[in-house]
Amino acid sequence: MSEPAPRAVIELLDVHKSFGPQQVLRGVDLVVREGTTCVLMGVSGSGKSVLMKHVDGLLSPDRGTVRVDGENLADLDTQGMARVRRKLGILFQGGALFDSLNVEDNVAFPLRELTRLPEREVRARVDRVLALVGLEDAATQLPAELSGGMLKRAAFARAIVMEPRILLYDDPTAGLDPLKTQSVAEVILTGKHQLHATSLVISPDVATAFQVGDSLALLHEGRIVEHTTPEAFRDSRHPAVRAFLHDWLARRSRHAGPSSADAPIPG
Repeated sequence: MSEPAPRAVIELLDVHKSFGPQQVLRGVDLVVREGTTCVLMGVSGSGKSVLMKHVDGLLSPDRGTVRVDGENLADLDTQGMARVRRKLGILFQGGALFDSLNVEDNVAFPLRELTRLPEREVRARVDRVLALVGLEDAATQLPAELSGGMLKRAAFARAIVMEPRILLYDDPTAGLDPLKTQSVAEVILTGKHQLHATSLVISPDVATAFQVGDSLALLHEGRIVEHTTPEAFRDSRHPAVRAFLHDWLARRSRHAGPSSADAPIPG
């Protein structure tokens, strides 16, 4: 007898969202199950960040249902939404660190603002997460003194210091070179394997998606047109998936040289 599927932690059911005449989400259905990492892909402007803002409650759907950890966000008052958000750790595209605070104080900021933990416990938690991401020697550095990869790891440390059960990554590899992109992929895998978090990752980078994702989803023309395992996604015959993978290979070829033009899709 097969084991039941893990419970749904993030659910979007027939979600629609428009801004004036522009229809961005046109009936999105997406389920991310407990302990798994789903990578959401799509071309620029397809609505990936809009979708994620529904998960963290920054936007409400015009129609449809958004549930996080079993709770319908539309049913929550301000206190209920705050309770749900404390289950979320969010890694923004630019890191969003405070320029005037060093790494240690940036990571400690949520604990000092949102909890009543004694300073000794705050410091202990900060030390643990900085060690987890390999930044224990950078605690006194300012964000301007960090490399791009270190900035991402510092932002990740701040995202997990509240010990969230759900992690949201908004295009965490944007603007990074391949070496720093690999550093971010390792951060996402840390969240998966050491924190056992449920994760939703926005990334247009196919190589990163195949490295970190338990499932891959493609947002196309306002709908999820494919959501499946990396292996099945690679072999999908859906024309939007084939076009997306082809375009990614073409872009990689332009950046890496003609020798990569015939490289296979990772998987």
